[in-house]
Amino acid sequence: MHDADRLFREYHGQLVRYLTRRLGDRDWAEEVAQETFLRALRQDTLDNERAWLFTVATNLVRDAARQDARRRRHLELLRAGSQDRMVESPATVMERAEDAAAARRALEQLPERDREALLMREEGLNYPEIAQALGLSVGSVGTTLARARRRLVEQCEAAHLRTAGR
Repeated sequence: MHDADRLFREYHGQLVRYLTRRLGDRDWAEEVAQETFLRALRQDTLDNERAWLFTVATNLVRDAARQDARRRRHLELLRAGSQDRMVESPATVMERAEDAAAARRALEQLPERDREALLMREEGLNYPEIAQALGLSVGSVGTTLARARRRLVEQCEAAHLRTAGR
């Protein structure tokens, strides 16, 4: 059994931020994080708590994605509706929202492993933790991150060119 309060205090914020970026929905991220912590409490020992938590959370997201395609479509419709309401907002708010949406679309275009590696690194996981969470060797994490960053930049540039060409 782990010190549940310490585990929660230490990793909850990081895990929810990662999951929110991954899922695009904070409420759903909180649900997955809660399930992740419940599973952690059932473990006798955790060698690397943070890597274990991110691994389990990532696997829960993958499982939910396979089982819950209908829910994701619904969330996309809700998000699209909220973007329509932003038309009435000030121009700077709208530009920021468009930039965020473009970044999310570019991120979603990346292969799943690249996207997860970037989000985990952004959340502060180190190379060994990312390697453990994604089932990679520590040596390949740097290559994966470099490739993911390059692909993300390419996606953003391509989106910018498409938008500028309108």
